[in-house]
Amino acid sequence: MKLDVNVLRYLSKDDFRVLTAVEMGMRNHEIVPSELVDRIAGLKHGGTYKVLKNLLKYKLLHHDRSKYDGFRLTYLGYDFLAIKTLVNRGVFTGVGRQIGVGKESDIFEVAQEDGTILAMKLHRLGRTSFRAVKSKRDYLRHRSSFSWLYLSRLAALKEFAFMKALEEHDFPVPKAIDCNRHCVIMSLVQGYPMVQVKQLQNPETIFEKIIGIVVRLAEHGLIHCDFNEFNIMIDDEEKITMIDFPQMVSVSHQNAQMYFDRDIECIFKFFRKRFNMSFQEERDDETEVEVDENSRPSFFDITKDANALDRELEASGFTKKEQNDLDKVCDPFYLSNNTAYLSGAFIEGGMEKNEDSDEDEESDDEEETVESNEEGNLNEMRSLQLQEEEQNSSNGVEAEVELDDNKKDESSGDENEAGRDEELDKKLGKQRRRAMAAARGGRKSQSSRNTYKDKGGRSQNSKINMSGW
Repeated sequence: MKLDVNVLRYLSKDDFRVLTAVEMGMRNHEIVPSELVDRIAGLKHGGTYKVLKNLLKYKLLHHDRSKYDGFRLTYLGYDFLAIKTLVNRGVFTGVGRQIGVGKESDIFEVAQEDGTILAMKLHRLGRTSFRAVKSKRDYLRHRSSFSWLYLSRLAALKEFAFMKALEEHDFPVPKAIDCNRHCVIMSLVQGYPMVQVKQLQNPETIFEKIIGIVVRLAEHGLIHCDFNEFNIMIDDEEKITMIDFPQMVSVSHQNAQMYFDRDIECIFKFFRKRFNMSFQEERDDETEVEVDENSRPSFFDITKDANALDRELEASGFTKKEQNDLDKVCDPFYLSNNTAYLSGAFIEGGMEKNEDSDEDEESDDEEETVESNEEGNLNEMRSLQLQEEEQNSSNGVEAEVELDDNKKDESSGDENEAGRDEELDKKLGKQRRRAMAAARGGRKSQSSRNTYKDKGGRSQNSKINMSGW
């Protein structure tokens, strides 16, 4: 459908209000009912139906009565909504001639107030020449239903994001200026498509530059997937500019190698036919290809940069699993918790240590903490034993005191009483064992009484009293 911007002169605010109402209704309806359009537009005294007739005359809407009385936007009406919004933003003031036609878009010249000429690309998915968008593009992702207008909007947003990111990384691409709905505004490339060029001064240099762009894209995690003579612009100074980005995928895509090899093959094939460039290949007995400076880049020889663009732009093929793996690797908390695993030392509960990690500083610190904890526990046990011995001595345990006194007397007594010393040592050992057993038994009895009371039962003392009754 031909874009006639002269119709914009005859459209009023009510016309754009009704167009916007139909666009809002198409979020949930393939065909928007007339009552819903009237309710969303909110025009007084039935003005909506009069405006609908005017829009149908200019073919900005399509009227459908197959199931119920309703309307839907056409590409021309969608164009007018996008152009009106960009004009109100001050991006451009006038629309010029059409400079390009593709299977997915139309390109027009637009002019700013200062006379600068820009390019306006209107995405038009759903043409008869290219209707396999659902199988060849991942615009829908998890969605099951779609409309061509919505797919065109997604393609425009994707191309604008790719163009903006590639420009920031010094790739030869047009400058992205603005985007609205299915419309992308970019700088106008002063050049010609490579397919129209018949002669070059330095075809070898241009060939190397183009192959270098493909390899550099792959190093940044992206593959163009449609890199051929139709999407390469060249000016009079033989400066290269690449265009058309909605179909770009990540190097993690399942068909990434096939897309990469296809882009390389398209460049080799074009320069071989158009400029008679010969690529000599010497084959060995093992059918391996050896080429000198014009060797084909291999997909497996490319090293992906750390700051890859496929993650930032969520390119097709970069899955959520890879995103989660990258987040784990970049997460400092994850790294701190898995330092022992990464260094080869496995420590469980702070007690078991690997023999190979004795030289590490972390294992030394953990050994010191374990030893300090053991010394603290021994000191606590000794203090408890001393307290229990004092309690037993205060309660009438005089044997231990007498033995201690006897021990002191024996140290200061005569050396001739060897038999008496052995008997005292035996008694002392027995008394110590009894004291330790009494102390341990006292602690257990206290804990058992506490647990018995916590369970809601009667204590041991209450049982003894009842037996006395």
